[in-house]
Amino acid sequence: MLALGLWGLDRGGMWGDEGVTFLVGRRTVPQIWHLLHGVDAVHGLYYLLMHAVLTVHPGEVTLRLPSVCGAAATAGLVAALGVRLARPRVGLWAGLLYAITPLTGHYAQEGRSYALVAAGVAGATLLLVRALEGRPWWPYGAVLAVTFLLHEFAVLVLCAHALTLAAARVPRATWLGWARATGVAMGTLLPLAWISQRQSAQVAWLRIPDWDTTERLARDFLAVTPTGIVFWTSLLLILLGLGAGRLASVALPLLLVPPVLLLTVSQFRPLFHERYVLYALAGAPLLVAAGADRLVGALRWLWLEGQGAPSGRRAEAERVVARAGRHRELVGAPSGTSHRLRNDRRTEPEDRTTAAATLGTRDEAAQKAGGGGEAAAGGGIRDGAAAGIRAEVRAAAAVGAGERAGGGGEAAAGGGNRTATAATSRPSLARANLITLAGALAVTIPFLHGLPDYRNDRDAARRPENLAAVSTLAGRELRPGDPVLFLPSFWRVTALAYPRPFVGARDLALGESGARSGTLSGREVGPGELRARLAGVDRVWIVAQSNLLPSRWVPGDPTDRVKLDVVDGEFARRQQYVRGRVKLALYIRRMPPQPMQLAPMPRPASPSPTPP
Repeated sequence: MLALGLWGLDRGGMWGDEGVTFLVGRRTVPQIWHLLHGVDAVHGLYYLLMHAVLTVHPGEVTLRLPSVCGAAATAGLVAALGVRLARPRVGLWAGLLYAITPLTGHYAQEGRSYALVAAGVAGATLLLVRALEGRPWWPYGAVLAVTFLLHEFAVLVLCAHALTLAAARVPRATWLGWARATGVAMGTLLPLAWISQRQSAQVAWLRIPDWDTTERLARDFLAVTPTGIVFWTSLLLILLGLGAGRLASVALPLLLVPPVLLLTVSQFRPLFHERYVLYALAGAPLLVAAGADRLVGALRWLWLEGQGAPSGRRAEAERVVARAGRHRELVGAPSGTSHRLRNDRRTEPEDRTTAAATLGTRDEAAQKAGGGGEAAAGGGIRDGAAAGIRAEVRAAAAVGAGERAGGGGEAAAGGGNRTATAATSRPSLARANLITLAGALAVTIPFLHGLPDYRNDRDAARRPENLAAVSTLAGRELRPGDPVLFLPSFWRVTALAYPRPFVGARDLALGESGARSGTLSGREVGPGELRARLAGVDRVWIVAQSNLLPSRWVPGDPTDRVKLDVVDGEFARRQQYVRGRVKLALYIRRMPPQPMQLAPMPRPASPSPTPP
C-alpha cells in the first residue's frame, strides 16, 4: 500500500480541496483557529496536523504524504483484523486486496483527511475485538475520539460496532464498558457537531443520492474492478465469506451500516458522498478473503474425497475439525450456557491440541483393530489415503501455532513418536504455505487487470480540476496590472495555492485577505464598490467555474451577482481555457452603440421668376 501510494504522488497539480488544505495549513495556528469559527470546523484537527506537516516543507508531495501513510496503516490494520478474526492467510489476502482497491489508492493520494479517518476506524475496530477478548476499553474510546475529530461522519461506525455486539450476544457488563468508551468519544465530538451544524451551508452543493449513486458506490466498494469477471468473483466470495462467523460479524456491519445510514438520511437532507464513508470499505476485503479461505477448505475436502478415503473416517475428521474450528464463531458468541469471550483466544491452542490428540487416539484404535501393523511402525500411519486425511485435518485444525501443538497432541495420544509426527506435519504446513502464497499471487490478477486505471488515476487531469495548469495559463497570458475576477470567490484558491503567476495582477473584488478575515478565500468588497471598479476597465480576466458565463445560475452572494451581471451584460468573451471545473477567460468590454449620423436635408430652391 505504501508503494502504491508513493507511485505518481507528484502528479503536478492540486485540485480545489487540496488547494484549501494547502493554504489553510500554511497559516499560523491563531489564524487557523480564527477560520474554524466561521468555516470548515469539521476539518479543524486535520488542518492543525497539516500545519505541522507543511511547516517542515510546503509542497504537493508533503501535502499528500499523511494520506499515503494513513492508507498504508489501514491496510496493515485490515490484515491484523483478518489474522485475529480468522487466520494469518486471511489477514494477508485481505490486506493485499485493500491495498489494490482503486478507491483506496485514489484517496491515498489526496491531501484531505479521508485516508486518515479510514485508518482511525480500522484501528478502533481492531481495538473493539481486543476489548471483547478482555482488554481495556479506554484505547478504543481514545482512538474513536481522535477519529471523530478528524471527520464527524465517522460516528456512524458506532452503529456498526453496536450491531457486532448484538450479533455476538455479549453480556450486560460488556455493553456497559462499550457505552462508557463511546460516551467519552461522543462527548469530545459534541462541541464540534454544534459548531459544524451552524456551517452546514458548506455542503449545500450535495444532492439527494439516487439509484445510480448507490450502484456506483456498491461497485466501487465490493470489488477491485467495478465490472467483469473480477467483480462477480468478488461478489461470490463475499457471499461465501458471510458464513465466516466471527469475522463476518465484524466485517459485514462495517461494510454496510455506515453507507446505508448516510444514504437513508440523505434522502431527507443531502449529506452523502462516498469519501465520507470511505472507512467502510475495509469490510469488503475481509469478507472476500474469508470467502476465499472457505472455498479453499471446500476444495481440500473434495480432494480428500477424491483420494478414496473411507466415509467413516471422513465423518470423524469433520467432527474433529468442527470442534477445533469453534474459534471462528461470532465474537463472544455463547456456547451452551457459558459465554466464550475472554477465554476465546486463550483456549484456542488447547482446543487444537485436544483435536489433534483425539484424532490420533481414534486413528490408533482403528489401526490396532485392523491388525496392528501400524503399531509395529511406532504408531505412524502407512496407508496413503489415511495419511492424507491425517495431514489435511491437522492442517485445517492446527494452522500456525496449532501445527506446533500437533506434536504434543500426538504424543499425548500415545500412538506415535515425535519424528513421525513432524514428518507428517511438514507436508501439511508446506501445503498450507503454498495455498497462502498462491492466494497472494492471485491478487496480482485483478491488479494487472486494472493497471491502466491505476495509471490514469495518477494523472492530474483525472481530478476535478488542476489549479497548477490554470495558474500556468494565467502566468502566460496575464500582463502586469491586468484586472482579475474570481467567480465565485472560492476560486481565488487558484491564486492562493499558486501565487507567482498572479503577481502584479489586480484583484478587483478583494477587500481583505483570507488570513486576516478568517475566511478561506478572503472577504470581498460590496456590490456598489465593485460596480465602480468594473466601470473603469475595458478588459478583465475571469477565473470561474467552467459552467458559468453564460449561465442561469443566480449566486447567493450579492457581490458574485454583480460580477455575473456586469461581465455577462457589458463584456464579450475573447479567449477561454478550460481545465476541468475551472476556466480562465478574457472578457473585453463591448463598444457602446454609436448614434447614427444623419445628413442634413437640402432646402428646396426658390422657384425662378417667370420671364415676362
